Amino acid sequence: MARIIKHLIASATLLALSGATLAESVVCHVSYGGTTQQVEALPVSSPYRVSPVAIGSYFLFRIVFQKEPADLANIKLYTYADRDSGPVIIHQASYAYPLVNAAVNGFSGLNYVYEPVRDGELQYWCETK
Repeated sequence: MARIIKHLIASATLLALSGATLAESVVCHVSYGGTTQQVEALPVSSPYRVSPVAIGSYFLFRIVFQKEPADLANIKLYTYADRDSGPVIIHQASYAYPLVNAAVNGFSGLNYVYEPVRDGELQYWCETK
């Protein structure tokens, strides 16, 4: 019996340690031009170090996931048009953290972003993992 209890304690300890090392992330499902890609972001200490990800040839998508300090904890999503003169922000959404995923389309719901020059449409929804 003592052997079983030791095994259970060791298993519980391993589970607790492995759970502690798993980092929460934000995953956005971004669709443009008939293709969907996942953009993932881990928590950052400074939003200024987060670069956008190219989506197709004209959009840039950026996720800033900040968990600390608690008074600044949030998730911000940015969409830019990548123009010849430089990126121009065309959409921004903010979500207080911590948050709860909805049953459909994560915490953000399904969003549509339109680019005014080329009439491009980008769709996205985001969830935490």
